[in-house]
Amino acid sequence: MPAQSPHLVALQAPKDISLSEIEAELRKIWQSYGEGDDSPSAIRATTFTLVIYEPEETQQLLSALGYYSGPVDGIVGPRMFAALKAAQKAYGLPRTGKADEQTKVKLREEFHERSKNGATGNAQRLEYSPDLEGAGIADAIAAANPCRIIALCPIADDDRGVTTQVYASCPIQKHSQSTLVCCEYITLTGTSQALERIGGIISELMIGELPKFLWWKGKPDPDYGLFKRLSASCNNIIIDSSSFRTPESALSQIQNFILQGIPMADLNWRRLAPWQELTAEAFDPPERRAALVELDRVTIDYEKGNPAQALMFLGWLASRLQWRPISAQKHGGDYDIMKVNFTSADQRMVEAELAGIPVADVGEISGDLISLRLGSTNMEADCCTVLCSETTGCMRMEAGGGAQSCRIHQVSPMFDQKTEHLLSQQLQRWGREMLYEESMVVTGHILQLVIGD
Repeated sequence: MPAQSPHLVALQAPKDISLSEIEAELRKIWQSYGEGDDSPSAIRATTFTLVIYEPEETQQLLSALGYYSGPVDGIVGPRMFAALKAAQKAYGLPRTGKADEQTKVKLREEFHERSKNGATGNAQRLEYSPDLEGAGIADAIAAANPCRIIALCPIADDDRGVTTQVYASCPIQKHSQSTLVCCEYITLTGTSQALERIGGIISELMIGELPKFLWWKGKPDPDYGLFKRLSASCNNIIIDSSSFRTPESALSQIQNFILQGIPMADLNWRRLAPWQELTAEAFDPPERRAALVELDRVTIDYEKGNPAQALMFLGWLASRLQWRPISAQKHGGDYDIMKVNFTSADQRMVEAELAGIPVADVGEISGDLISLRLGSTNMEADCCTVLCSETTGCMRMEAGGGAQSCRIHQVSPMFDQKTEHLLSQQLQRWGREMLYEESMVVTGHILQLVIGD
């Protein structure tokens, strides 16, 4: 069956939108289904509510300029990729499909120019069809879990109230061929202060007793009233530390949220799974498990730019082996060296070094792990292990000497570590994850030592 044409309603009054207005527009959408003799009826499937706080303006600009035709939901998937390439082609920019700074500057310039001429809002759709390069990840989420998605889009402008778009998508048709299962999208746009002002309406828009997820795409701010309100009412607060501009301070704050009992989940933590699994497997044999107590040297290399993965891996390892951080120093330099000292449960000294390695070909995820080495000052201990990514290898670890006596393993990355794929997986679970929380508490202690230093 061909895809259903989405219903899009814009409520543009220069004032805060009301709950009754949003619900009235939703009712109109659902009443429009099944009106004709041959048109299928629609079921508003309600599995959960996903609230997305989207401080990045690229999708809003693409939509206003006519390149992006989907809901403004902050989800970067194939639709956004295709829309970015279409815009880059139109402006004579490299067609990367990425929201680089050059592309953002051009989008802002074009938006402001059209705003002067009153052309935004009626822009003609340009050379782009969402069906040409794949459906959006929001549609994929809706197909697996028909739900309500509420996107909050803060803008840096005068406070003119909050405007709303209401959108319905029906990616699933039941076997009867006469009933559609649909997902609702509600986009709220306004200044941060305006969105905070209607926090009560946002809470009311969440569906009953069903699970509620908050995907906070900026640095969580404990002093922002809207974040406090939403985090108190959601089952899971989802972040992605790979996107943090100041990851050390953000991760330190995450520890505070966890200690307050706020259920946090980091998509970047999921990217560590193959490294954690292979590390555990390396010490599965009984003779190597006994040698774990001799482990007292750790070296972790990551792509320079964001140390979040390296810090979380070290926090995980220390929490599993009951190491207590006692000092930490950040040396900076070309490799962003950070050195951390621990004491083990039997009062031995453990030293760890994290190094940000400059790489020419930076991947999509900032700060991916490159390699790590686990060793001991006891030359008789059988615990030396080196793990390397497939793409970069273990050149620095081998150059350090002694790698011949280590067991070397290659880490195969997960099939898809992109944010949108991990988000879809995260929406299958909710509540607290004890392994992550225990690891982040140790990571937070390390960062407190760094900040204190």
